[in-house]
Amino acid sequence: MTDTTHTQPTPPGRAARQRSPEFRFAADALGGLRQDLFQDAFAYRPLPPTEPGGRLTRRGSERLREYGSWAPHAVVVVLASTAAFLALVSTAGAGPVALLCALLAGAPVLLTLVRPAGAFWVSLAANTVVLVLSGGSSGESPFPPGGFLAHLAVLTVVAARTRPRTAAWMWLLTAAYGVLADGLFGPSDFGYGSDLGPLLFFAGVSLLTVVVRQTLKQARREVSVHQTVTAHERSRRTLLEERTTIARELHDVVAHHMSVVAIQAEAAPYRVENPPPELEKAFATIRENAVAALTELRRVLGVVRAQDYEAPDAPQPTLADLDALLANVREAGLDVTRTVTGAVRELPQGVELSAYRIVQEALSNTLRHAPGAQARVEIGYVLGGLGLRVVNTAPPAPGLVKPSPGAGHGITGMRERVSMLGGEMTAAPTAEGGYEVAVFLPVPAAAPAGGGA
Repeated sequence: MTDTTHTQPTPPGRAARQRSPEFRFAADALGGLRQDLFQDAFAYRPLPPTEPGGRLTRRGSERLREYGSWAPHAVVVVLASTAAFLALVSTAGAGPVALLCALLAGAPVLLTLVRPAGAFWVSLAANTVVLVLSGGSSGESPFPPGGFLAHLAVLTVVAARTRPRTAAWMWLLTAAYGVLADGLFGPSDFGYGSDLGPLLFFAGVSLLTVVVRQTLKQARREVSVHQTVTAHERSRRTLLEERTTIARELHDVVAHHMSVVAIQAEAAPYRVENPPPELEKAFATIRENAVAALTELRRVLGVVRAQDYEAPDAPQPTLADLDALLANVREAGLDVTRTVTGAVRELPQGVELSAYRIVQEALSNTLRHAPGAQARVEIGYVLGGLGLRVVNTAPPAPGLVKPSPGAGHGITGMRERVSMLGGEMTAAPTAEGGYEVAVFLPVPAAAPAGGGA
């Protein structure tokens, strides 16, 4: 058996269509020129007011901020008026020709407010008309005084309203136009009487400044967007981490109850003499379901468990372990007191664990953010549930004592625990400069052991 390789013949003309990298670069550059300055050059694109929060709209009264949003438009109008005035005074005579030259100098600058790309071409065309009308009487070529300022203003405004690539194309086209116009209307050399060199220099400085400013502004915008996305992702990750931690802790509580159910269901038939087969079958089904639920619970925990997670050897803490917690906090330097009101009773283990963790996190936040302050823990056993209140005073010298940095995730974890139990929570600074965390965890009333008539 032989393998036959078929080669696809190259279609005629394929090699001729393959272009060099230089040719492709030139084609891309000309395509950019067409897109920036030719395609839809006279499309209507009005200059919008300055966005709120800018340098000109951040301060002052409401009326001043309203007027400040139109400051760029006012600057363009002033530049157009100045260019028209220079054209008027530099043109010989004061007849219609001078007025027309003034109009041709100011109109392109005003046109940048609504049609920026088209204003560049209008500026070049208007300057050519002025050169023809003045006949070199202004003494400057290829840009008379009014046209010099007008074209410089047009380049700057258009560059500020478009992309940096457009600024480079306008500078190159201005240089080419100046050389051509200087040869037609000006002296034979670029010495006395030619203002092309100064125009290109000032235009280069102005365009470079605008391009750098645009680049920095775009970079800040991208950084701001990236920071917003990062903060959002960090918040979501923090929330998932807190929920995972809660799931790990509650696993032992739920697993204990399910194990007790399975054991009691297995031992129940032996406590009754000659139990009926239906009763034995029912208890066997209860035990099988409990074991299956416990297996699924462990499987789900394996999904959310980190690779380096180790199951705790000691049982999960409850409110009875608060004395040890408060002793450790006092050793860390926090003066904390505890007050208990109401009839102390045993609560569901999940409520006890969540209450302990909430008090623990609130005291940890006090140690981090208010070193040297005093804290008070209030626990209230009420008819419908459990009330917690952890409040700390203001630090004695906030300007001298630097608080320890923390992850800032404590409030999120506390809210998740309270939400899981259907409770309510408030966390806010106090009027005295401290901080208060108030929580209510509902506890359903226990069902009566039995009833009788």
